[in-house]
Amino acid sequence: MNRILTFLLLFIFGFAQAQQLNCVVTVDSQRLSATNQQVFKTLETSISEFLNKTDWTGQALKQSEKINCSMYITVSSNSSDQFTATIQVQSSRPVFNSSYASPVLNYNDKDFNFRYIEFENLIFNPTTFDSNLVSVLAFYSYMILAMDADTFVAESGTPNFEIAQNIANVAQQGGSKGWSQADGNQNRYFLINDILSPTFKQVRQTMFDYHTGLDLMSQDLKASKEKIKGSLVNLAKLNLTRPNAFLTRVFFDAKSDEIVSIFSGGPSITISDLVDNLNKISPLNSSKWVSIKY
Repeated sequence: MNRILTFLLLFIFGFAQAQQLNCVVTVDSQRLSATNQQVFKTLETSISEFLNKTDWTGQALKQSEKINCSMYITVSSNSSDQFTATIQVQSSRPVFNSSYASPVLNYNDKDFNFRYIEFENLIFNPTTFDSNLVSVLAFYSYMILAMDADTFVAESGTPNFEIAQNIANVAQQGGSKGWSQADGNQNRYFLINDILSPTFKQVRQTMFDYHTGLDLMSQDLKASKEKIKGSLVNLAKLNLTRPNAFLTRVFFDAKSDEIVSIFSGGPSITISDLVDNLNKISPLNSSKWVSIKY
């Protein structure tokens, strides 16, 4: 009897610890006037519990090992149980032997329409479509997990990317915007299909090499900067055949400020060629590249 009780306690404890995200959720409804704000507070709590208490991978992690991320949802309209919003998804990962957290993902999804009834349970089933709310939240959870993994071991995020792709395929039956290639060329469909495409393999290699460079900073700052500079060459090569690629823009949305910071201080290396490449790869950030000190 004691042995059974011990097993049950271990199982319950292990299950409770098998969560991988430490996600801060904000639901902003300030644009709406004369609206019952309680439903938005309930929604915020429901999403937070869903993201942070769901076991996405089966891997038990300590609190300090969970991925720090955030989802900022801005609601622009609401009618009954129908909501129109945007969702800003961000994540970061720690840099070895430092207190610094490097941004990995910073993506603003403007096609976020969903139905929500106050106090309803949010439950994820990877093989069935339940609601667009659940599908979008689960999709970005696996994108966060996959991109984080790719920064530590090259292409190790593939299993989670494939789950995200399956979510996207299943969610198409719901008819909501953002899941289909007919909905534009910068949406969830292209985000996951491009990242798994061999055509854009340089983006994932850059993510790994770049963060490997960051992890060298505590040992050799100059070598670290050279490694990070070299990692960006992959994007320069990609830019020759796929100029202004969607994934390249996604990368720089997360990394542009950090790149400026890295190459504007510390031991000097030759960066004139880097700045030239950055202006070609990401002209939208040219105002930032000009501030990099030679």
